[in-house]
Amino acid sequence: MTVEVRPLGDKCNIQCRYCYQEGTRATGNVTKAYDMEAMVATLDRLGQPFSLFGGEIMMMDPHDLEQLMAFGYDRHGGTSLQTNGTLVSEDHLELFSKYRVRVSISIDGPGSLNDVRWAGSLNATRRATARTEALIERLCRLGVPPRVTVTLHRLNADEARFRILCEWLRFLDRMGVQQVRLHTLETDSADAEDHLRLGHADMLAVMRALRRLEPDFAALKFDVFNEMAAMLRGEDDKASCIFHACDAYATKAVIGVEGDGRLSNCGRTYKHGVAFLKSDKGGYERQLALYATPWDDGGCKGCRFFLMCKGNCPGTAIGGDWRLRSADCSLWFSLFEDIEHDMLADEEMPLSQSPRRMQIERAILEAWAAGFNPSLTSLCNAETVS
Repeated sequence: MTVEVRPLGDKCNIQCRYCYQEGTRATGNVTKAYDMEAMVATLDRLGQPFSLFGGEIMMMDPHDLEQLMAFGYDRHGGTSLQTNGTLVSEDHLELFSKYRVRVSISIDGPGSLNDVRWAGSLNATRRATARTEALIERLCRLGVPPRVTVTLHRLNADEARFRILCEWLRFLDRMGVQQVRLHTLETDSADAEDHLRLGHADMLAVMRALRRLEPDFAALKFDVFNEMAAMLRGEDDKASCIFHACDAYATKAVIGVEGDGRLSNCGRTYKHGVAFLKSDKGGYERQLALYATPWDDGGCKGCRFFLMCKGNCPGTAIGGDWRLRSADCSLWFSLFEDIEHDMLADEEMPLSQSPRRMQIERAILEAWAAGFNPSLTSLCNAETVS
């Protein structure tokens, strides 16, 4: 579970052409003020480590931002922070060090590869990108390399630009960056879909090429491939939320704390600008329905990778309908198949091919129907599964 503190909600200083938060901004659902006491009271009640999030968290008043960092340091020994990096100053860097803030930076590549993260004009966008690139280098030189998140699309991963992206990733590795999170393009805009989204074959080729590239790095790892291998071993404690069962109205992996202290869900599930209130109790209707629904109707029936994928993130569901499987299904299936093949070649039995798979599927379906969500690890380690 990740607690995301969002004092300014989805407010941001740039406008990424594919941003899943753009719907809430377009409908005017943007936080204009926040209540520090209310947020701290909610964080105190939750009692969990938290991440400072947005929108763009660096738009927050510096004094208030420091208060949240200090609270996180006092209660949990530090916090994490997600930023586009364009507003981080030397003063902020001192705060990061003082309060042990772990920084994650979103950027899609150097120079023109990041043009989709629009700052109002081409010149302003390139200047903003340069500031983000400089921040990554600065943090690396300070001995605290950030985690980097890269969204893949036509402007950074088509045939003409992919070589530049790979060289930049090699540069990040030399600088000391250890974690890069690869995101597929999530967009609720038909225009962005047409102009930015890579076709399935191209996206799969890009992901396969990056997977082949990873062993060449000294330290840098792409989280997603390791997580998929972990899921095929039944080790779901080593995988992120996109491979776990998720209820779009009660996202277990993400608890948002808004500026007024109320709880919210993961923003990836908000469609058409509507931020539904967080339900007190989660359900597993999506997973139960997907398991029983044929592929042609948007389900996962008969898929040997269902235990590992579960239809993937509802935020990427076909047509934005959380009841359906991810629009990226073909990509995930092919990548799971690649990793499965490699495991078998190494004489390692993946869960997808295990004679116990059907038993484990029945056990987890029964648990979901009863309102429980046992870990895949616990089911795989059980001597018998009813």
